Amino acid sequence: MTAAFTIRLDDEMLAKLDALAADTDRSRSWIAAKAIESYVELNAWQIEQIKAGLAEADRGEFVTEAELDEIEAEIQAKIHRQ
Repeated sequence: MTAAFTIRLDDEMLAKLDALAADTDRSRSWIAAKAIESYVELNAWQIEQIKAGLAEADRGEFVTEAELDEIEAEIQAKIHRQ
């Protein structure tokens, strides 16, 4: 099932939406629906991960200093490879 609703966009964003719709041969509605879908999925995932992290912290589950050093070394290696 789908439902329709109205959103308000300023002129600049509406122009960008129209240009994207024209460039991709899609409707405004299709692009807006996909954008909302992506936003909701991403933010729902982030909230889920935050809640899981808080639950781990509440249980006293933290990384050790050695694990943190290992993670930092991996990040530094990736930065230096770029």
